[in-house]
Amino acid sequence: MFIGHTAVALAAKKAAPQVRFGTLLFAALFADLLFPVLILLGIEHVMPAPGITAVTPYDFYDYPISHSLLTDAAFAYIFAGIFFLKYREWSGAVILSLAVLSHWLLDFISHRPDMPLVPGLHTVVGLGLWNSVMWTVIVEVLLFAIGVYLYLRTTTPADKLGSIIFWSFIGLQLMMYAGNIFANIPVDSRTMAMGSLMQWLFIPWAYWIDRHRFIRTK
Repeated sequence: MFIGHTAVALAAKKAAPQVRFGTLLFAALFADLLFPVLILLGIEHVMPAPGITAVTPYDFYDYPISHSLLTDAAFAYIFAGIFFLKYREWSGAVILSLAVLSHWLLDFISHRPDMPLVPGLHTVVGLGLWNSVMWTVIVEVLLFAIGVYLYLRTTTPADKLGSIIFWSFIGLQLMMYAGNIFANIPVDSRTMAMGSLMQWLFIPWAYWIDRHRFIRTK
């Protein structure tokens, strides 16, 4: 999944309006934010494999820390614990933990069987949505549209900038998604990891959006 993870953060704002969008996005993207860092450190590994799926030309053969079910569950617990200790608010903590765990679930749906359950075990799972470009686009764009709709039902611009920076965020997400789907030329793992680090820029952008939007009142 690509924009599917952002869709979770957008939709989660409806369930937990008290949690900042930047925090929700950080939670939903956390596995993919950690992954390139671990590649560059030589801890996790990926290699180009054109044709391995219809959508992505990479073999994700070793990423037990960032993308295993057990470690993602641990990260979810940590996110929830930190939020609760700071704000003493259970509902936001639960939504944050679910946002972290949603990453593994969406990747389980999209990846071929390469998603680890527990670090150190060879059992891997995946439903293989990425074997079809058409169904991948349909599912992700639908999720993204629902996420945008729910976010807009929850927030309203505080000023003109609130609209500009939100829609530019959405537009860039869609442009990058189109590039990943339709013009994805495989590169070496280090170059791929360096490019993936750009996702970190969306986190401060999401916090910036928060500062220029209000929560709608009934």
